[in-house]
Amino acid sequence: MIEFLEGLTSQLIGVAEWLMLIFVIGGGIFLMFYSRFTPYRYFKHALQITAGKYDHKGDPGDVSHYQALAAAVAATVGLGNISGVAIAIHHGGPGVVFWMWMTALIGMCIKFYSCGLAVMFRSTDPDGGVLGGPMYYMVNGMGKYGKPLAVVFSVAGLIGVLPAFTTNQLTETLIAVVQPDQNIAAIGEFGWRAIIGVTLVVITSLVIFGGLKNIAKASASLVPWMVALYLLAAVLIIVTNFDQILPSLKLIFTEAFNLNTMVQGGLWGMILLGIRRAVFSSESGVGNAPMYHGQSKTNEPTQEGLVAMLGPFIDTIIICTITALIIIVSGVYLETESNGIALTLMAFEKSLFGWGAEFLMVLVVVFAISTLFTYSYYGTKCLAFLSNSKKIGGYYNYIYIISIIFAAIASLDLVINMIDLAFAVMSIPNMIAVLYLAPHLNASMKAYFTKTTHEQAA
Repeated sequence: MIEFLEGLTSQLIGVAEWLMLIFVIGGGIFLMFYSRFTPYRYFKHALQITAGKYDHKGDPGDVSHYQALAAAVAATVGLGNISGVAIAIHHGGPGVVFWMWMTALIGMCIKFYSCGLAVMFRSTDPDGGVLGGPMYYMVNGMGKYGKPLAVVFSVAGLIGVLPAFTTNQLTETLIAVVQPDQNIAAIGEFGWRAIIGVTLVVITSLVIFGGLKNIAKASASLVPWMVALYLLAAVLIIVTNFDQILPSLKLIFTEAFNLNTMVQGGLWGMILLGIRRAVFSSESGVGNAPMYHGQSKTNEPTQEGLVAMLGPFIDTIIICTITALIIIVSGVYLETESNGIALTLMAFEKSLFGWGAEFLMVLVVVFAISTLFTYSYYGTKCLAFLSNSKKIGGYYNYIYIISIIFAAIASLDLVINMIDLAFAVMSIPNMIAVLYLAPHLNASMKAYFTKTTHEQAA
């Protein structure tokens, strides 16, 4: 069965990725020029909004700007930044990092539009709460044309947000570092994988069944610590390998346009790989983040768009670059027999005085658990929309926790193909909607910045 699924997903993913490339990258570049690069010029203002400077207690919504960003970042800053970058460099070389950066810059503009629209076109549930996300700006903004897109997005979302990649790579890390068969009890790798899966089910259940506010609080607490820990690792490695940092950055740029790679026909594959991993890492264009940002306490779509824009910057420009430098400086990407989290473990072990594997294990546990908490909410939103029932949507959490055990024992290739395929399918209807509705946010953005400029002048 697993072999059949691996073959099926690998067959389908090629077509889906080309469509994703056209809509996410092509659409994102269009939005950058259509916005006249305005969102990028208000980066400082975005930080001020996130810090709560423009909060109003009476605004509708369930979570603050910071909590919405923290939850979205907790979902994206996870094992995609640690293991996904290693996979990309292993298969495409250091130059793939450059194309991840380019995709992230494009993704910042996509996040601005998609999350702004999530506030602009949100609905209200029977209890008076707000309902935001791609499925709602599709239906409320596009009329009869939006419903089919919303259904396709939500169905793909039920699969795309399953915690397969996170659980799989967390399990790999724990087994590789702890070596439980030798150090605890010899029950076999399969037995330990099952135990880890059940443990994650228990921990995750304690948070996700408490709803959005529990998830937001947990994310807001975890995100600063996990980013700080990762930055600590970066500082240690940069200080101890200072002479290798500039050559590593130079290698990223030179390999991104390597003529030998171009002649051999591999350059386009490297670019596509960089885009795939950056989209998976930051989820720009996929439509997950608008489900959180659409719940934010604000009446200003432009404000939430600016806050959301910070997500890809934190996720890819900062965190993924740190991972890439660690892997390149250590030289382990030249190892042909290692892939995924195993490659990153080797890089940390080499760069951090022999205790890097234990340090990475702590990071992986924190990153993975924060992602497990936040992804469940996306699936709940998708099922609630499809069933038109918030109560039925809540049942997705049971599917979610069961899938954790499956993911703990599944193969890496199957997991990557499933998530990449689902994300590609989600991105197509989402980007169609974002491009169609972009003029509405442009008008709102113009009015907002005119008002803000007048207020600051006064």
